[in-house]
Amino acid sequence: DKTIRLWDAETGAPIGEPLRGHDGVVWAVAFSPDGKHLASGSDDKTIRLWDAKTGAPIGEPLRGHDGWVCAVAFSPDGKHLASGSDDNTIRLWDAETGAPIGEPLRGHDGAVWAVAFSPDGKHLASGSDDKTIRLWDAKTGAPIGEPLRGHDGAVWAVAFSPDGKHLASGSDDKTIRLWDAKTGAPIGEPLRGHPSEVSNVALSLSNHPSFQQYHSSDSQPFPHLVTATDSPRSLAVATPKYSLPSSQQVTLSFQGQWVMFGSQRLFWLPHKYWGQGDPLILLSHGTLVITCKEYLFISDVSPALNL
Repeated sequence: DKTIRLWDAETGAPIGEPLRGHDGVVWAVAFSPDGKHLASGSDDKTIRLWDAKTGAPIGEPLRGHDGWVCAVAFSPDGKHLASGSDDNTIRLWDAETGAPIGEPLRGHDGAVWAVAFSPDGKHLASGSDDKTIRLWDAKTGAPIGEPLRGHDGAVWAVAFSPDGKHLASGSDDKTIRLWDAKTGAPIGEPLRGHPSEVSNVALSLSNHPSFQQYHSSDSQPFPHLVTATDSPRSLAVATPKYSLPSSQQVTLSFQGQWVMFGSQRLFWLPHKYWGQGDPLILLSHGTLVITCKEYLFISDVSPALNL
């Protein structure tokens, strides 16, 4: 019906009015990493950007493709947008200005149905009607290596693993394939079981960051913190007003990219940090500390713990 609709993910209720502006079928949508913007691709050959909160269009439609826009994806930093089209090309755009970046990426011999950035934003993967996946340098637009071949039908979906090491693809041949994102080599046999085409894929982490509950009677919850490099680092944290009793059971878990305490969201940890060394999450006295290689996050979560 040429529209986009926003929905409450918890209740399923529609949010506001439909987003109108496209003159054709809307084939693809993608939220920016910060959730503030939405991109949409249509068979009217344009991409549109929207304010995800108000539903208002942002600027003019992005024009440049000579065919349907079948796929859109934001870069992890939200600065760039990639689009795939049935004109057999991929285009890169400045997500803030809407200006095209460089020349179209050419190499596929069929419609480009899927695009995905690697978690570090350096690479781009694309899936096509020509039964192949291609990898590209997201900065220069240059192709990386040879096309990834193995599917017997159009490639409808591609997705990187959160650590960027693996790539998954879904195809019209009813299978999913896993690939080494660095070498392009297939991993194992095709995953079979679907009775029809595979139109979407996603990869989860094999291991979540580890949780440790830490209790201290010292004036500071974490007087010394050992990082992933095993070098002690002093951590200055103000003396908490309240303490979490050591007898209280604290159960942390993950829901998507959120660190959870029961049903309460404590901290949003983007997937891009999960592949940084051996992440460690500590909780004490209402202070949450997360270490990921050279990254250190400190958050006061005492309100969520009712402290």
